[in-house]
Amino acid sequence: MVFLGNCMVLHVIRTEPSLHEPMFYFLAMLALTDLSMGLSTVHTVLGVLWGFIQEVSLDSCIAQAYFIHGLSFMESSVLLAMSFDRYIAICNPLRYSSILTNKNIMKIGVTILCGSSLLIPPVICLRFLNYCHRHILSHSFCLHQDLIRMACSDIRFNSIYGLALVICTLLLDAVLILISYILILHAVLAIASREERMKSLQTCVSHICAVLVFYIPIIGLTMVHRFGKHLSPLVHVLMGNIYILFPPLMNPIIYSIKTQQIRRRVKRLFYLKGAYILRPIVNVFSRQ
Repeated sequence: MVFLGNCMVLHVIRTEPSLHEPMFYFLAMLALTDLSMGLSTVHTVLGVLWGFIQEVSLDSCIAQAYFIHGLSFMESSVLLAMSFDRYIAICNPLRYSSILTNKNIMKIGVTILCGSSLLIPPVICLRFLNYCHRHILSHSFCLHQDLIRMACSDIRFNSIYGLALVICTLLLDAVLILISYILILHAVLAIASREERMKSLQTCVSHICAVLVFYIPIIGLTMVHRFGKHLSPLVHVLMGNIYILFPPLMNPIIYSIKTQQIRRRVKRLFYLKGAYILRPIVNVFSRQ
């Protein structure tokens, strides 16, 4: 479902000229990030749940941890860019097309992609740590927190750098998104017409849902890691899988339901595919 939903969103945006706008370019970035998250974790998650995988090599685990955390930071940055898009569209609509040009959107995309390089120093350090504690992961995939708990070397750099990175990326992004919506709400309340106010707010519903779908599992997983030492291992596994799979699964559904242009195009796509599949069957019965 993760692959089908995000590939469908990407296909619709690519093939529909009317969707070649900044808002949908950012949505395509979000779908690509979610698709990459699924690709980087599905083999170990399914392998562990079905009992095919009992162990993971250190190099594979470190690589997976890098991609999981890097893609999480990228998704947070994309959601921030989408909130900036909504802020410009509602608070400064006359300058929207001049600010969010294709060139500027490309710059934003490249900046988001390059931001994942901030994870390289702690990943390199992970490779040279000595691991002497129990080599048992608390999730069906690899995370930085699990790896440093297994180490018996000095992990102060990884701990401090990791905390600083979370504060400067995820937490800062969340604060900026909140500020952007405070400014949006202030601008919307200044609109005289009730219909125009509702219309402006409705353009933000999909993004607000995507933000909640992303940040709530992160908060839940953080709480489990911080205070859930005595919880059942199944709770850790469940929260980890929700953190990894819930946003990529829900984002295509949210935008397909709440965004009229995508919903209309998806309905048309399914209608054409259904007609293509059913046509040979109808022809067979008509000949009889």
